Amino acid sequence: MTIKQIISYLESVAPLTLQESYDNAGLITGDANRECTGALCCLDAVEAVVDEAIEKGCNLIIAHHPIIFSGLKKITGKNYVERTILKAIKNDISIYAIHTNLDNVLTGVNGKIAEKLGLKNLSILAPKGGQLSKLFFYVPASHAGNTMNALFEAGAGYIGNYSECSFRVNGIGTFKPNEAANPFSGEPGKRHEDEEVKIEVLFPSWLESHILSALKANHPYEEVAYEVIGLNNRHQDIGSGITGEWEIPLTETELLQKLKQIFKIPVIRHTAFTGKTIKKVSICGGSGIFLLKNAINYGSDAYITGDIKYHEFFDADGHLLLADIGHYESEQFTTDLLANLLEQKFPNFAVLKTGVNTNPVQYF
Repeated sequence: MTIKQIISYLESVAPLTLQESYDNAGLITGDANRECTGALCCLDAVEAVVDEAIEKGCNLIIAHHPIIFSGLKKITGKNYVERTILKAIKNDISIYAIHTNLDNVLTGVNGKIAEKLGLKNLSILAPKGGQLSKLFFYVPASHAGNTMNALFEAGAGYIGNYSECSFRVNGIGTFKPNEAANPFSGEPGKRHEDEEVKIEVLFPSWLESHILSALKANHPYEEVAYEVIGLNNRHQDIGSGITGEWEIPLTETELLQKLKQIFKIPVIRHTAFTGKTIKKVSICGGSGIFLLKNAINYGSDAYITGDIKYHEFFDADGHLLLADIGHYESEQFTTDLLANLLEQKFPNFAVLKTGVNTNPVQYF
């Protein structure tokens, strides 16, 4: 199995187009066409993790955080980033990062946190717009069913909890083939009319080339008439943060105790108790204070994230309990998430989880 095949699967789960503009997800070092001897999953691809990959015979490291965020003008080994890159290249180890694109899918980083907390009725806290497109096309009525089936199999027609969604209108199409044409119906040089169906389907924008390939491969016409338009509609399963509920509400003290136990946190910084029971919860792994207003507007009883600054705690303003469980601590289960994804897809392939704790923050 090649490294490219593994990357292709990961990007079908969390397409690179979903990463934020500041991010650097994707292949950081290495040749994607090489055979993969083993994959090592981690949160941070630091030098100690590269050493671990060498020791365990893995030539692919799959990390959540990119080791390179901004451009490197020199690589001399003067800091931990450069040392890591040099060691990876010298030992033919590929480093792949799957960062905010994995944050932005419902079953990604935040979904894993919600699973650990036992939350139900999950939804994206801040759904993203601009991730959906609509395809219009015209097809003979006799071929409408087969063409639609091919598009559904390619990933079109999903709206929330519904699949195979489309709209169709019957009409008459006209065309006049020229002498070089090989028409499905009609004769060259003569205008022809056919009973056609206009079909509309939604699809995730990142699947456009795949959707159009399926359309053209299964459409009977030599020239397929179609139109693709981008939509501003928000994608219900794509975006930042996640929300969920507990069937049995917790007290604020019980919530903090639960967080300490599950995330193995020595200390939690939080706002003053509001006196509310905690049923609705919003979460964002890593640095998620930018979603505080979304959590408040959603009516959350608590918002859990990391990297909160002093003055940002004031912004909770008594609306909810705001808890900072730490950046590393909130995202630590991403390693399990990545390993589980690969083990399910490639059950006979060597997938390992790092034994290195890469948390740069220590507690005294």
